[in-house]
Amino acid sequence: MNVGGQVYVTKHSTLLSVPDSTLAHMFSPRRNATRELPRDSRARFFIDRDGFLFRYVLDYLRDKQLALPEHFPEKERLLHEAEYFQLADLVKLLSPKVTKQSSLNDEGCQSDLEDSNSPGSGGAGGDLLLPHQRAGEKRAGFITVGYRGSYTTVRDNQADAKFRRVARIMVCGRIALAKEIFGETLNESRDPDRPPEKYTSRFYLKFTYLEQAFDRLSEAGFHMVACNSTGTAAFINQYREDKIWSSYTEYIFYSKSLVA
Repeated sequence: MNVGGQVYVTKHSTLLSVPDSTLAHMFSPRRNATRELPRDSRARFFIDRDGFLFRYVLDYLRDKQLALPEHFPEKERLLHEAEYFQLADLVKLLSPKVTKQSSLNDEGCQSDLEDSNSPGSGGAGGDLLLPHQRAGEKRAGFITVGYRGSYTTVRDNQADAKFRRVARIMVCGRIALAKEIFGETLNESRDPDRPPEKYTSRFYLKFTYLEQAFDRLSEAGFHMVACNSTGTAAFINQYREDKIWSSYTEYIFYSKSLVA
C-alpha cells in the first residue's frame, strides 16, 4: 500500500489485528471495503496520511508494543496518527510521553555557539524561555538554505529560467535552531529521528519561493554572510544545440545572540 508517498508491504492479518481500528474497517473482508479505497498509479491502496510516521503505526500493529528511537521528536504528531487510526491502546502509550517530549526538546535545544559565547537562548518568537535564557534573547548560530535550479539555453543564447519558484528548499544546520526559525513550515520527514542538539542537512521547507525563507530568517534576526553556486551544462540530445543547465545554490545566514 501507499501511505503518503511511502510504500509498505504487510500481511492482511496485520491490518486487521485491532478489530475496531480505522485500518480494520478499511480492509475488512466482510464489508468488502477495499473497493472504495483509492489507489495510486500502480494500483496500490492509497492512504493520505503521514507516510514516515506510519512505520511506527505498522510496528505497533505487528507487536502491540511501542518502540521509538531515543530523543524521538515526533511523539505529538504520532499521537495524532494513532487517534486517526483509532488505536486506543497506542494513544494511551503515547499520551503520557507527549508532555515529557516537550520538556526534553526545551532542555536539549542548545545554541550553536552556546559553549563559547552565549549564556542563554530563546525561541524565534520570544514566547518560550529556557531556564537559563534571558527575556528577549535570540539564539545564535548558522543556517544554510539551498536549492537546485535548471534552465534551458537555446541557439540565440536566450534562457528559459524558472528560479523564483523552486521544487524544494533545503535547510542545513542545528535541528533545534531550524525548528525555532521555521516552525510548522519545516518538513522533517526525511530525518525524523535525530535529537534536537544534532545537525542535519536533510530538512526542507514547505515554501516554494526563496523570498519566503529569507523573510523568515530576517524576522528571526539572521543576515546573509555568504553565498555560493555551482552549475553544469548538458546538450538536450545529439541533434539539438540547446543546453540544459543545472545549478545548486546555497545561502549561509548567521545571527549572534542578541537581547531585544
